[in-house]
Amino acid sequence: MTKKSPRFEESLEELEQLVERLEQGDISLEESLKAFERGVQLTRVCQKALKEAEQKIQVLLEEEGQIQLKPFTVTNDN
Repeated sequence: MTKKSPRFEESLEELEQLVERLEQGDISLEESLKAFERGVQLTRVCQKALKEAEQKIQVLLEEEGQIQLKPFTVTNDN
């Protein structure tokens, strides 16, 4: 059975929680090192997910072998 990798959102949320714990400064050095190590792992998961998303977007925007950059606009639906 293969281990399922965590979703981007879950990894980012856990990373944010680790940062908060480390910023509070009330954990031991050993716990801090473990949290830091886990944070590095989560950062890599997030970076990989973002890179894969970027590659998918490039494929979707590719026209005639050329990447067509399109402006990103945010619509206000409020």
